[in-house]
Amino acid sequence: MSEIKIESTIRDYLLEEGLLRKKIKDPKLEFGFQFAFPPGQGGHIMAVFKPKNKDLIIVSSGTQISDQHINALNLLKNNKKLHYFMDLRKFFLLKDVFFRIDVNHYRYEISDQKFLKEDGTISKNSIFKSIRKVFNCAAYSNIILAQYCSGQIKEEDLYKSKDFSETDFSLYS
Repeated sequence: MSEIKIESTIRDYLLEEGLLRKKIKDPKLEFGFQFAFPPGQGGHIMAVFKPKNKDLIIVSSGTQISDQHINALNLLKNNKKLHYFMDLRKFFLLKDVFFRIDVNHYRYEISDQKFLKEDGTISKNSIFKSIRKVFNCAAYSNIILAQYCSGQIKEEDLYKSKDFSETDFSLYS
């Protein structure tokens, strides 16, 4: 399958489910798309792309921890902030996702990769399993953060998140 064909296939998958936001232009990529999952206003912004000269697709989600949560993490005693990042690492390893954690800037990226079939295709099911896997890791990482920040932030503000508010994480609800 040609690069143009796989690009249009991925784009069509995202369009069919109402997820596509915009095309990503980067000289290191054959193609890339930004999308929101689950669909709707509360969707988490993610990306799917194909690096040049690679026979794989990557689904990725980046998270920048909010200032409110950074302040709460910095108030923790007994190296609890470091424990938070170690718990993230352990969780990501258990879920078999790729990750990069920047402790100094309070951000991390989670990704999953799917290799194309011999004929250069990839199924919709395969892409969406990867999307759900990365999304669920991002959602659960927010839960871990909320647990660590419990008591440091007002309770009514604790579970407010622009990325996961007003959604039950179901694609078709």
